[in-house]
Order: sequence, then C-alpha cells, then structure tokens
Amino acid sequence: MTTPPPTTDGRGPLGTDVEHGACLTGGEALVRALAAHGVTDAFGIPGTHNLEIYRQLQRQGIRHVTPRHEQGAGYAADAYARVSGRPGVAITTTGPALLNIAAAVGQAYSDSVPLLVVSPGMPLRHPRQSTGLLHEMRSQTDALRAVAAFSHRVSSVDEIGAAVARAFTLFRTGRPRPVHIEIPLDLLEAVEPAGAVRLAPPIGPASADPAAVARAADALYAARRPALVLGGGARAAAAECLSLAERLGAPVLTTANGKGVVDESHPLSLGVSLHSPAVQKWLADRDVIFAVGTELAESDLWSPLPTLTGSLIRLDLDPAQMYAGLRADVPLVGDARGVLGALLAERPGTAEANAPALAHADVAALRTARDDETRTRDARWLPYLEAMRGVLAEDAVITSDSAQCCYYGALPHLLLSPGGRYLHPTGFGTLGYALPAAIGAKTAAPERQVVALSGDGGLQFSVQELATAAQLGLPLPVVVFDNGGYGEIRDEMAARGDIPTAVDLPAVDLPALARAYGGHGTAVRTPEALADALAAALAAPGPTIVTVPEETPR
Repeated sequence: MTTPPPTTDGRGPLGTDVEHGACLTGGEALVRALAAHGVTDAFGIPGTHNLEIYRQLQRQGIRHVTPRHEQGAGYAADAYARVSGRPGVAITTTGPALLNIAAAVGQAYSDSVPLLVVSPGMPLRHPRQSTGLLHEMRSQTDALRAVAAFSHRVSSVDEIGAAVARAFTLFRTGRPRPVHIEIPLDLLEAVEPAGAVRLAPPIGPASADPAAVARAADALYAARRPALVLGGGARAAAAECLSLAERLGAPVLTTANGKGVVDESHPLSLGVSLHSPAVQKWLADRDVIFAVGTELAESDLWSPLPTLTGSLIRLDLDPAQMYAGLRADVPLVGDARGVLGALLAERPGTAEANAPALAHADVAALRTARDDETRTRDARWLPYLEAMRGVLAEDAVITSDSAQCCYYGALPHLLLSPGGRYLHPTGFGTLGYALPAAIGAKTAAPERQVVALSGDGGLQFSVQELATAAQLGLPLPVVVFDNGGYGEIRDEMAARGDIPTAVDLPAVDLPALARAYGGHGTAVRTPEALADALAAALAAPGPTIVTVPEETPR
C-alpha cells in the first residue's frame, strides 16, 4: 500500500487530528464521511480519475467488491441496500462509467432504494468549451439528475462531508431514492481544510395527523368488505399489517416490492395478485381499501388503474403520493409502523367476530379464480418453483429478473414468508438484475441462502458477473429457465399477428460458461433434478448455473 503524503502543515499522514480542521485530500474526506455514516461495503470499478478514493477505502475499513461492469455494481449495491437495510454505495469513474450505472440508478429510483453513487467529475475550472479531456461529457450532473433524487457537484473538499450527510439525511427521513455525488477530479487529490465530520442528524419517525388517523380508523372498523394492499413501504410494519388484517378480517394483496410482508401461506393472503382480472374486479367492489406504502401504479396492476366504488385510504411516507395515481379519500402521511400502531390502538377489539372466517373463504375462492386465468401458461414453472421452495430456508433471498419465469411464475406462485425476501426490478423493469443483485445480497447477508432466478435472455445482460461471484467464492445458485431468447417479446409479437423477429437467440451452453468463469454448471429436466442441483449449489463455493429447458405452451 502506498505511503500517504504529509499534510501541508507537516503534521504527518493525512487524517491526523481530523476533528480539528486537518487538511485532507478530497478522496480522504469522502471515505472518512462514508465510514462515519456506517458504510462498511462498497461496489465499483477503479479508473484513472478515482484512484484517490480507492487509496483510502482500506484505511477506513471499507470492504470493496469489484463487479465486471458498472451496471452490475449498481444492481449489487441496490440489492445490498434492500437486504441489509442500509444504503448501498457504488463508486464509478467519469463519463462512460457513470453512464453505465445510470440504468441501475433508474431502477433504484423506481423501487425506492437508498443507493449512493459517487464519481469524479471534470475539474473545477474546466472550460465550458470541450477540450477533449479523458471521459469528458457535457454534464454528468444533468445526466444523473434525470434518474436520481439529486446530483450534488461539490466545489471544495470541506463540502464533500456536507454532501454525504445530505444524502444520508434523505435516506433516513424521506422516501429512499438514489443520489449521486460528483467530486471534481482535481479536488480528489487537492489537500484542503476539511473540518470535523458532518453527520446526518437523527430524526424520529414521521407521524400522521391524529385527526386523519381517527377518520381512517372509523372507516376501517366500520367496513363490511375491507382489503389491504401492501407495498414495499409496509415492510418495516409487517407485524402491524398482519394484526390489522386479522382484526378486520381483511384479505391482503401485495405489490412485487411488498411480496412476503404478510406470510403468503396465511389464509388471508392473496400474495402478488394485483394483475389478476378476477382480483381486480373483486378489489373494485371493496367498500374500503387501505393501501400502505405503495404507488398503486400501472406496473403493479399491469393495466390502467381501476375504478373503485368504495373509499381509498392511503398511507405513505412520501406526501407526493397523495397527488399521484388514485385519489385518497383519507390521506395518511407518515411512518407505516407508527401509523399502523396508532390505528390498532384506536380500536382494541375485533371488528366483527365472524369476519376472518368469511374472508378466508373469500380468499380461497379468489386464489382459485386467479390461478384458473393462467393455468395453461404458468403450468411450465409451477412444479419447478415448488421444488425450489422445498429446498430453500425460510429466510432465503431470491433475486429476480424481468423474465417470464419471474413475473408470471415466481412472483405469484413462489410463496414467501416475512423472514425471506424476493428482490424484483419492478417499475423501471431492467434486464440483467438478478445475478449482480444476488452478489450484493450475499455480500450483505453471507449467512443466508441467496438464489438468482432468471431467463436466458436477461442473464446475458450481466452474465460476466459470474466472474465476480467466482472470485468471491460465494455459494450462489443461478437458476435459468431457457426459452431460447426473449420469450415475452416473442409472445407479444405473435399475439399481434407479427412474425417474431430478432427474439430467437442461438443456444449458449450456460453451464459450460459458468465453469469457464471458475464456477459450476449443470442442466436439469425435472423438478426433482432441480431440487438436487439447487441443494448442491447452495453448498458449493462459487456460482452454479442450473439451466431448465423451458417447454412453452402452444
């Protein structure tokens, strides 16, 4: 490791006496601020312009994972955040590297994930007229502002700490969104006074208006046909959601991000079913719907928003949600756990003695109706998903791709409990998420089983991350349903009466590719064989590709 230069006043290595105005490089100021906010892991790729950042990581005890593409770094940091509950951090260099991670930033924005992307930028006094400097582009901050909550370009070493604190304040107080901090490359090496570390202030959970809580309680406990719709914003309030559902006898639906908030084997759970026409018709007939931590977006329903006949209560940390999508009759802005606790305290008794039993029968009938709608299409995945569930632990993490086996198969049919997690790139709908996300999830929780689930088309967007998993020695099964290309687009073309074009991909020996990267690979043709291969892969060091040739219904 390179010996650090002395500070300008000769007091020794940079960082000495940092609480009393020591001079630091921009790179040291950045990494010091990250460590002060509890960052222990980062993902990224070093480049010519960010070497001062990398020089400081080990000194501050931050472990680094090197994916093979910046987009993979972004997806890994995204999944790290979802599993750990702490912000994910990704480091890029300038220009093309930052644009490479932009898709991951867009996905994190769509799914409300606290992702911090740090990059160098053009020097402070770089002229407006292009000079052809390496990786030069017109405006990195403008590009990232389009997909992140904000992009903060600092103008001094001392400002770096404030920018990091600003990011962590957003992560802790508002709806989590990705942010970008740009440090001019001359500031990374510059030695300037930095002052004491600035920390994001501790802030308590946001409380909803008590009068609004009382109105919501009146509506919910008087409801004859209530329903709960839970999104990712309900995850920290899983116990309260279940208590309210059982007290009201209210069936529970979730979005993709809310999958598993309530145990999907519970008799009140309809799981991820908002896309079902039968369920949508039933939902439209509820007299009160309580939506917690969800946008109720078209990407959740796979269709335009329904017309509701009853009242809609919306609870969200983000006040902007009260002006988006379906209008709330009772808007509740606040922390889900606190507000749900207040609603439960409003009525300590049961709403109606026979409500849960009636709701159980209602849910069972709706599950049957939902599954009847897609029985032919989904039959190809169900036995394999059941075999996977039989092998996986209750707290397993499954990472998902924008693949038919995921959104048609696993989302509605692979039952999950609150102890597990299913990470799906909803909304923005990126491809190539599953494999790098699995690396991020395993980095965050090495003691938990992590399995990536993908199709052959999506996997090849980020298949190079097999090398990252192999280098880390991560036991990482990657289950790939192979339909010979882009199956969803092929089906859409056929449904339009078009001749399928550019959707059939030449066969790739994916197990052999995994072995070439230093991992393992096998092909299976039965659910029993998948169960055996999955169990072996969970115990093997390095990634294991398990391919399942997919027989599509005709």
